[in-house]
Amino acid sequence: MKCSLYKLTHLLLLSASLIVFSSTKAKAQESMVPDISYLFLEKLLANAKENYPLVKQNKLREDIASLQVRNNQLDWLSPFNLIYFSQPNNGVNLSNPQLFSGFQVALNFNIGDLAQNPNNVRIARKQLDVSKQVSAQFDNNLEMEVKKRYFTYIQQLNNVKLFTKSLQDSQGLLNDLKVRYERGEVTFQNYSEGLISFSTISQSKIESEAGLLTAKAAIEELTVTKLEDIK
Repeated sequence: MKCSLYKLTHLLLLSASLIVFSSTKAKAQESMVPDISYLFLEKLLANAKENYPLVKQNKLREDIASLQVRNNQLDWLSPFNLIYFSQPNNGVNLSNPQLFSGFQVALNFNIGDLAQNPNNVRIARKQLDVSKQVSAQFDNNLEMEVKKRYFTYIQQLNNVKLFTKSLQDSQGLLNDLKVRYERGEVTFQNYSEGLISFSTISQSKIESEAGLLTAKAAIEELTVTKLEDIK
């Protein structure tokens, strides 16, 4: 009869532990969506687009391509060459007679370079368009990555809440189990299983905290700003 009572008590304790764990988990999962702040998410996106190094590099490429367009547009004068020289009028030089004397100007131009200039302008504009498209695509990918990492962060945050509450409940059950063991109401095996269960939940809490810190660092990699400093 006493053995049956021990088994019944043990089953009741395990059932209570599972019920508490399950109800806490369901509550934490239901509360994940309300924990999402889209206002804060917009601030994360703004910081990432402003601070992430590759965004700055893409902007520099756009600026260089834009300058190249302007340079080619102004380059239509390069095929033309202005030449001037001066021949003093100091009398007749029989050994090297000159038909003209005084200050003279000549203009020549390279037809090939002149014809090539419009093509250079078009190529530069195409390169500018490509730079803008690359920047736009990267911005879209960056936005998606920030959202994914933020949602993962919220998930990990809820995991920490879940295991923190579960650990507190498990601590209470373990304390009760310890008292019952000291009174001789449960066996050492029952108490040992309670300790193992508590240790397992403690380890899960530590792992969830590590996951939260990793998720936080992943966001800060993109924002280049600590989450605490983003207001």
